[in-house]
Order: sequence, then structure tokens, then C-alpha cells
Amino acid sequence: MSFCQSSVIAQSPSVETGVSQTLAKARKQTISKIAYALKFDIPAQKNQPIPATESIRFDWAKNAAPLQLDFKEERAHLQAVSVNGEPIPVAFEREHILIPAAQLKPGTNAISIQFTAGNLSLNRNDDYLYTLLVPDRARTVFPCFDQPDLKATFQLSLTVPNGWQSMTNAPVQDSSVAGNRKTVNFQTSDIIPTYLFSFVAGKFTAVSQTLNSRPMTLLHRETDTTKIRLSLDPIFKLHADALTFLEAYTQIPYPFKKFDFAAIPDFQYGGMEHVGAIDYRLSSLFLDNGATRDQKLSRATLIAHETAHMWFGDMVTMRWFDDVWLKEVFANFMADKITEVSTPDANYDLQFVVDHFPAAYAVDRTEGANPIGQPLANLQEAGTLYGGIIYHKAPIMMRQLERLMGKTAMRDGLRQYLKKYAFSNATWADLIGILDTYTPTDLQAWNRVWVNETGRPTFSYQLDQQEGKISRFVVSQKGEDGSSRLWPQGFEVALVYPDHVDEVTVSMTQAQVTVPEAVGKPAPLFVVFNSSGQGYGLFPVDTAMLSKLATLKNPVTRASAYINLFENMQSGHIIDPVRLGTIYQNLLGNEPEELNLRLLTSQLSDIVWNFTKPDKRSALATSVEQAAWQAMERETAAGKKKLLFRLYQNIASSTEAKNRLYTIWNEQKAPAGVTLTEDDYTSLALALAVRDYPAEGILAKQLSRIKNPDRKKRLDFMMPALSSNVAERDAFFASLATETNREREAWVTAALGYLHHPLRAQTSAKYLVKSLDLLEEIQRTGDIFFPESWLRSILSSYQTPETAQLVRKFLADRPTYNPRLRAKLLQAADNSFRSSKLLYQ
Repeated sequence: MSFCQSSVIAQSPSVETGVSQTLAKARKQTISKIAYALKFDIPAQKNQPIPATESIRFDWAKNAAPLQLDFKEERAHLQAVSVNGEPIPVAFEREHILIPAAQLKPGTNAISIQFTAGNLSLNRNDDYLYTLLVPDRARTVFPCFDQPDLKATFQLSLTVPNGWQSMTNAPVQDSSVAGNRKTVNFQTSDIIPTYLFSFVAGKFTAVSQTLNSRPMTLLHRETDTTKIRLSLDPIFKLHADALTFLEAYTQIPYPFKKFDFAAIPDFQYGGMEHVGAIDYRLSSLFLDNGATRDQKLSRATLIAHETAHMWFGDMVTMRWFDDVWLKEVFANFMADKITEVSTPDANYDLQFVVDHFPAAYAVDRTEGANPIGQPLANLQEAGTLYGGIIYHKAPIMMRQLERLMGKTAMRDGLRQYLKKYAFSNATWADLIGILDTYTPTDLQAWNRVWVNETGRPTFSYQLDQQEGKISRFVVSQKGEDGSSRLWPQGFEVALVYPDHVDEVTVSMTQAQVTVPEAVGKPAPLFVVFNSSGQGYGLFPVDTAMLSKLATLKNPVTRASAYINLFENMQSGHIIDPVRLGTIYQNLLGNEPEELNLRLLTSQLSDIVWNFTKPDKRSALATSVEQAAWQAMERETAAGKKKLLFRLYQNIASSTEAKNRLYTIWNEQKAPAGVTLTEDDYTSLALALAVRDYPAEGILAKQLSRIKNPDRKKRLDFMMPALSSNVAERDAFFASLATETNREREAWVTAALGYLHHPLRAQTSAKYLVKSLDLLEEIQRTGDIFFPESWLRSILSSYQTPETAQLVRKFLADRPTYNPRLRAKLLQAADNSFRSSKLLYQ
């Protein structure tokens, strides 16, 4: 150890809330070989405390600083602490238990703690609970060293009501029953970071299958026999296929002791990659006979994503959460590759475009855009790093990198990375250092604008003709913010002719490039930029394309054209919202690809609700609903019929449409060829309620129809937010100021979406100021996606200048406001800013 290192260790990191990077670096230098042994005694009643004990063994390098253990709870939760067998007074300060250096010895130490488990991240329900500890929430349940580069083993013992099932990262060792209580002792886990430690316990059904010699167990609470029958085999097979692909791609066998998963009602995310015990949102896995092809593809992609994490994130973990995107980009990158193989009838390139580009642009075009890589001083801010940039822009960036390097070089570089850092931690710089040796390109320079900077480029072009042939084709790029920044990338431009399409490649290595491949070709009818769906930015639109969109044969080219049109419309270029809405509704019956129809219907719904003035909305909505119904009646593919029906339901404005929806709901008789399930009828009831349909007790009747207890509780929670009585809606909103009423975050954000529906805007705008005032508390108490989903649920439906001004005043009045929350607010308000500018200026 050098003198410099000793000096760093000797300095005592200040005691501050959260887990600072300074503290994390100091602890990484002084402690290692960590092993946790945890016991939780979980009562049947969710409001009862959970007694717990813990032993932490670790090696310690001598230094003068008190050792800080993270525990984000009240001091009263700590009953006793002992170090190496000796009781010590409990010293607790700013979310940390302080262990004096004098109580420790060089080498192996043991700390024992008797405590009451923290409830913040236990997600307790009447008859089940589950942990969700990413990014720094292990410390909200038990004392620990809660940072990703202090990996450890976990040995867990759970005492639960007899009849409950339980699952954690390691296999069961043994169990015993005493009266109405059962104790389950689990084996010692593999070495994992604290954020991946997990357990689930409660009234679940366990199902096991063995595929490719791999035993797998699923815990679930689904009661719909049709969903169970149709879903179980695909769930297990998709996991098995993903494992097979990843073992072959990485050349590393599955790295952990077991591979199980749990389906949890209204889980906060689509899934969470806990080692050997993945958690999923139940509705993402269990699909019914009305599921569209798109839903099945989404399930396959989700399973592939979480399985890929076993290698990317779980086996090799980022060193600090500023690189959290590193695990997410590879999970998405690999999921796309897995789905391409496991779902061979899917169009991989089309799915990539539809899934990633709109979501990435929705953040990167905003005033609150964040770069892929972001600095992070304290883990208590880590949740704010998540969002559309790391999940959607990063995969686009990674595909550009693979295009630059070549697929084989990329694969070989990733194999070296995984092998070198297996069961350890790595940074993006570590990976770039490896990949740099596989390509002559200067990846450090390439990395700068793609990873470390915000925003997107905007493109323009000049196509000159002479005697009916292209004489010159020039493409220019600059930052959308007007800067001269350059995003090095490659993409295609389609030259469209009456009888064929030629694609030319643009290698955007400079601010302006010529495309020699195009010279000499016949002048096209029109051009479509980014026709292969790999380039990134605001691309120009050739207006000659507008009347000929349906003639484009390649579905990826059509998807890019739709996205280019929508982005230009939002930016105030080329086309106004009503005209684009009219073009789109004429395409509803002509779009052959389900994924593209999903994109079209989503954009069309957005145009109707967010980019049309209320006094003009009814006319456009009525026109769209008629086009949607007619297209649905002509359509023969079940998935596309379902999408068209959902559009009809979503924008139903006329009395005729609302009456038709009521009849369908009341008689539970779906349109011909459309399969509607219990969930669909619940959605219909909610659509009718938010429209104040003049029939008594719609939601109460739907509540009585629901058989699944978890879905019943969800609707019961949401009903006051949809009441036709303003006072009842006021009371519901007021209740959300109490933290316990926000525990079921998915319920809260779903209810807020209806509370702030455009049809309720006049009576719900008064909630906006209080909603914004609550944001900092939401960030402190909620899971990582809650602040963003809270903001989008309350802001996405407002389009008036008054709302835009309210947001700007809120931020102007708070010049020192948390910059990450400021960014999230600006992202969520982008629709309001743009629609108010487009419609009212």
C-alpha cells in the first residue's frame, strides 16, 4: 500500500445522509470478503413489525476512521449492536451506524445487530411481500454496506406463516414447521451486490419445469385459468431459449446456483434482475387469448432482457451507479438479439425502431435531456438516473457501435470483458478500453458526444438533379440546439421510385458529407431518411412522401417515416397536427404490420388528445373513431383488430361511440373477431367513467365482476379518482399527500392518469401545484421510476400556455431545486411546452 493510499484511508469520510461516493471509495479500500447472515420473522399481518437479526463478517484494513454501516431508518429500529462478540453502545447518525475503529481488528471481523426491519422497500401486502432494493434500498431494510462494488454473500432465514411460499437468490437448504409458523433456511448465495439481494414470500402458487436440464420455478398469484394455461409453457420456454443463446454468445455457462422467477401483481417495473430470483410484473407474463402479437413480443423481449442481466449487471456489475446504463444497455442490446432468434417470425429491425426511437426522442428533444453517462455524488440520487435515455438511446448508440466495429469484433470484445471482470465490477471506461483494441476507430472520441453529452443532431440535405439524374446529394448535420457538434454515425436514405426503392448509405463522419453512391441514379419520386432505422436525430421529411406513405413496402422504412413525421410535427416543421392526424387515420386500414399499427395508433391518439385544441378535438376525434371502427371491421388479423378497437375506445368522443362502448361493456359482447377479457372490460368501464357516461354504477358493477383479488383491490383503489363527483376526486388527490396511500405506485400513477385526463383538465388543473410540491418527497420515499411516472401522469394531458407557465414559474421560484428532479420535470412538461406553442402562438 502506498503512502498516498494510506493517507486517503486515514481521512474519515464525513457522515452524511445517503451513500456518498467519497464514503464508498473509502470503504472499498478498507473492507472486503463480506458475508451477511440475515433472519427475518415475518408476521401474517402486514402492519406488524418484522423482528430481525443480522451478522456481517468482513475483512478490515486498519485505519482511524469509524466504520459506517448504512441504515435508512429511525434509531428506534436498532435494539443491539455487538462487534466481535462484544456489545457496544449504538451510535447512529444521519442514516449510518458508526462502529469505532478501536472495536475492530485487522483481518476478519463480525458485527451482530438486532433490529426491526425497515418497511420502505418491503412492499408489504395483505398476504405477500417482496423486496425491491435497487439502487440503494437494501439499507432501508437492514444495515449493510450498500454500494455496488462491495459484493457479498447472503445467507437468509425467513420465518413466515405456514402455507406461504418463499424465494431468494439461493436454493432452499432446509425448513421446519412449528405450529402455524414455518422457518425456511436458504443456502449461502453467490457473490452479489446488495441491490440484487431479494426475497419474496406469501401466498403464491409454485410451478416448476426443467428445460435443457435447467430446473426453474415460478411463483405467481394469477387466478385466470385461461391465462395460466396459455402462458406457463411460453414463460418457461422463453427463459430457457434466452439462457441457451447467452451461454453460446458469451461462452460462459449460466454463472449462478439457480434460476427462478416470481410474477408479482402491479410490480413497479416490467422486471427486476435479482440473481436467480427474477421479479416480473404479473400482467407482463400472463397473457390471455386476446393478447396481440405485439404483447407476446414484448413479453419475449422482457424475459430476454432480465435473463441477459444475469451476465450483464449481475455477474459483471458497474462499479458505481453513474454507470447504471452500462448494465441496461447490454440487457436491451442482448434482448434484441435473443428475440431475433427465439421469436423468428418477428421483424427484429422493426421492433428495434418502434421500441427505442420514440422513447429516446421523447426525452432527448426536451429541455431536461440528460446524457447517457451522468455523474453521481451520492447514491440517494441514483434513482433519478433512470429513464428513456439509458433504456432507449443507449441501445441505439450501442447498435451504432456494433455497426462501426462489426458484429464479430463486438462479440469478441464483450467476451473478453465478461471473462476479465466476472463476479467483479467494471466501468464503461474499462469496456471501451477493451473494445478499442478491436477496431481502428478512435472510440474515445466517438464516445464523447454519444455518451457524455445530451441532445440529438438535426439533419438537412440538398439533392441536385440534371437531366433527370442525381448530380449531387449532400447531407448536413448540426446539433438540434444549433451547436456544431457532430454525432458520428451511419444510416440509410431510401430513394423511392415508381417500381422500386434504392437505399444509399450515409457515413456521417463530418458536419457535411456528399453521398457519391447516389450520383448518377435517376431522380427519385421522394426520399425517406433513416430508412433502415439505425440513424439517430431529427431527420428531414420530403413532402412528396405524404400522399404515398402506403406505397412503401419495407415496414422499417414506413416506421421511420411515421417517426420522422411525428417528430417534425412536434418541432413545428413541415406539417401541422390536424393534417398529420388526417393522413394517419387514412392509413389505419392500410398498415399491414401490427407493430407499425401500434405506432400509428399511439401517435394518432397523442395528436387527438395533446396536439389538438379542445374546440377542434371533437371533430378530429369523431373522424378518427369512424375510421378506426371501419378499419377494424375490415381487418382480419386479430391483433390488429384489437389495436384498432383500443384506439376507438381511447378517443371515443361522439355520443354514438360512447353508447356503442357502453353496450359492449354492459352486455360483455365484443365486436366480431375481437377478444375482450376481464382486463379489457375493466379498461372499458374506466373509459366510460372518465367520460361521465350517464349510467349508474358502472365501476361498482365492474368491481363485482372481477374475480382476481389483486385486480379487484386495484380497481377499488382507483374508483374515487374516476368519480363524477368533483369533491370525491378532490379527497382522493388530497389522500396522496400521505405516504402510506402511495405505497402501490402502479395504482397511484394509473389513477392519476384518469384524474388528469384531458376531459377532466378544467377541474384537475388545480392539483398541479400541490403535485409538484410533493415531488421531492416522492423522490425520497418512492421507487426509482415513481418521480418520472408521477410527473408524466399529472402533466402529459395539459396543453395550455397556463400549464407551461405554471411549470416554468415553479422552477423559477426554486433556483436551487434538485437539478435531476428539475430535468425530470422539464422532460415530463415537454408535451405541454410544445403543444401550447403549436396551438396557442
